[in-house]
Amino acid sequence: MPTAYVPRRAARSDFVALRGLRHHLLSWGDASLVTPQRPPLLMMHGWMDVGASYQFTVDALAEPRYVIAADWRGFGLTDANPGDCYWFADYLGDLDALIDHLSPEQPIDLVGHSMGGNIVMTYAGVRPERIRRLVNLEGFGMPQTRPEDAPKRLRQWLDELKQPQLLRDYDSLQAVAERLMKTNPRLPADKAAWLAPHWSRQGVDGRWQILGDPAHKRVNPVLTRAEDTMATWGRISAPLLWVEGDGREFDRWYGGRYTRAQFEERLAAVPSVRKLQVTPAGHMLHHDQPEALARGLEDFFGSR
Repeated sequence: MPTAYVPRRAARSDFVALRGLRHHLLSWGDASLVTPQRPPLLMMHGWMDVGASYQFTVDALAEPRYVIAADWRGFGLTDANPGDCYWFADYLGDLDALIDHLSPEQPIDLVGHSMGGNIVMTYAGVRPERIRRLVNLEGFGMPQTRPEDAPKRLRQWLDELKQPQLLRDYDSLQAVAERLMKTNPRLPADKAAWLAPHWSRQGVDGRWQILGDPAHKRVNPVLTRAEDTMATWGRISAPLLWVEGDGREFDRWYGGRYTRAQFEERLAAVPSVRKLQVTPAGHMLHHDQPEALARGLEDFFGSR
């Protein structure tokens, strides 16, 4: 196995009870670094990822700062949902409880990637007073649905509840690292080797299991309404930094079901938006270009 990446800044691992579940947090720095101009920086990962993914970006920050990266419920070392599926509203409730725990009085800086980007956008519209600066890393949202889609979607959800959901396991950490690089060919081998033990754990059978609850694979029975998204995003009062790579994943993911023009219409509902493209980078831009992302974040946060 290749030599693993060596972090520049060591993270502390902690657990906190939120809404009946034990949530895992990684943190760099401490509360002594907090000022009104540099509040706690909370970074939330995407689907089938973990908070440790932000290590490379934190290492690339020019100045030390109090940074926290949490594992969503059912990912990483945070407890799985006690039920058989996951609800968007629960992620939102967890984020609200976490921010209350980390910074009960002072607004924070908040970053979200992909699924996490979608969640932080909603949160910033619902609790605008809690966010000083907001960053969305390729959280494009979901395609618009129609009322007539509801019966089919609900039927699919009911059918999937009856079927066991599985994730592939691996015979070694090297195999996990190779899986990460297959998903993202831009990921260097040393970073894949470092991520592999954060992204998986060894079971009693000796095989390595991904740290994600397979129940996340079940379809969401709640339909997406663009009107709801725009009404919520329109209430965001914090300046927003929208960040994307140049890998053109958008068209490949949605295949015409959701167009770039429709996304831009939603983004236009946010009162204050700055855009940044990181290149060369794909969807996992915090892995592909952590230095460029860190510079963009510090410029936006006002620390450069």
